Amino acid sequence: MITARYHREKPQRYRLEAGKCTKCGKVSFPPRLVCPKCKTKKFKTINLKDEGKLLTYTVIRVASDKFSKETPFAIGIVEVSDGVRLTTQIADADVEKLKIGQKVKLVFRKIQDDGKAGIHMYGYKAVVG
Repeated sequence: MITARYHREKPQRYRLEAGKCTKCGKVSFPPRLVCPKCKTKKFKTINLKDEGKLLTYTVIRVASDKFSKETPFAIGIVEVSDGVRLTTQIADADVEKLKIGQKVKLVFRKIQDDGKAGIHMYGYKAVVG
């Protein structure tokens, strides 16, 4: 079943919203209640840029039942132009041709379905280009 957590994360999943500390400028994704750098509790909501580079990745060749039809696929750590790093699936790419440092763009895609009759869950994936 769908969880309350999924609904709380919609701003991050759908719009790539992050929190920027009003005191030191540290950008946190997902947003935090306390700045990890200066410990203040005041943030401004910003939207992350959708372009970045692939820092590292791994190829999943044997997946759980839910994702077994998608194998092989890659999961990577992407650093967007804002300096924030996030973990995401790399879509529409030949996993044998991926390279660290490649330019990627974050796109809005379907992530999974919640059960046989559940809702579609959406979020971001990285595509090479």
